[in-house]
Amino acid sequence: MQRTVSAHLDAQVAAATEIVLSIAVARGPKIVDEDLTIAVGDTPIDPEEIVEPDGTRLHVCRDLPEGQLNVDYSATVDGQVDEPWSADLAPHVYSRPSRYCESDKLLHIAGALFANLEGFELVDAVRNWVNEKVLYLSGWSRVTDGSVDTFLQRQGVCRDFAHLVVTFLRSRNMPARLSSVYAPGLSPMDFHAVAEAYVDGEWWVIDATGLAPREAMLRIAIGRDAADTAFLTTTRGRLKMGRMSVTAVIDPELPTEDPSAHVQLR
Repeated sequence: MQRTVSAHLDAQVAAATEIVLSIAVARGPKIVDEDLTIAVGDTPIDPEEIVEPDGTRLHVCRDLPEGQLNVDYSATVDGQVDEPWSADLAPHVYSRPSRYCESDKLLHIAGALFANLEGFELVDAVRNWVNEKVLYLSGWSRVTDGSVDTFLQRQGVCRDFAHLVVTFLRSRNMPARLSSVYAPGLSPMDFHAVAEAYVDGEWWVIDATGLAPREAMLRIAIGRDAADTAFLTTTRGRLKMGRMSVTAVIDPELPTEDPSAHVQLR
């Protein structure tokens, strides 16, 4: 299996702006070719790479000058990870309510919907409920929407589906987290967000949208929710986003998605 991905984004930057990019493939799989080019106008930017314990790679760009920012990333990955990333602190870090996954607010609702379910039986029930009850609507949600908003509105984009899955699982005492991924077969193509559940000491990926085969997905970042996995975060200054494009393809062929299968991100 060989996966090739790319991302382009541009933005207008105000002076002395600092950003954090989360678009590079996470540590783990064999990256045979990779390139990251960042420039403001004709000025190349050399970012600082930070590798988190879970393999997430962040690229910090400090003191960007005023002008047109262009970011281009591409990578080719051969094969899959032999041993998926684990997290010793998973039961603690990923069991609590977080910015977009307000599991404390949906505690009683999750109890009523998924009473007496555990393990993969709980995972499957939550995945099926969100898939059936929430409408995928491209471009719908606001950046401030959390899982409570999604539960009430019953529509959203991939991150909203993932947030609601994570929230329900945490509400039923199962550690759960959000992962951003490149997703071959996704249409419309974009960065994609999925949930992961901690069952029997391993992480298992859940995509309640059903829009792309999970076996083909390539991890970018791991976090409590989208606050930890956003493809771009402005930590100081100001910028105005322009165009963005993402590609993700797989060779030799796209796997067939089986929603009932239990799959790990590799």
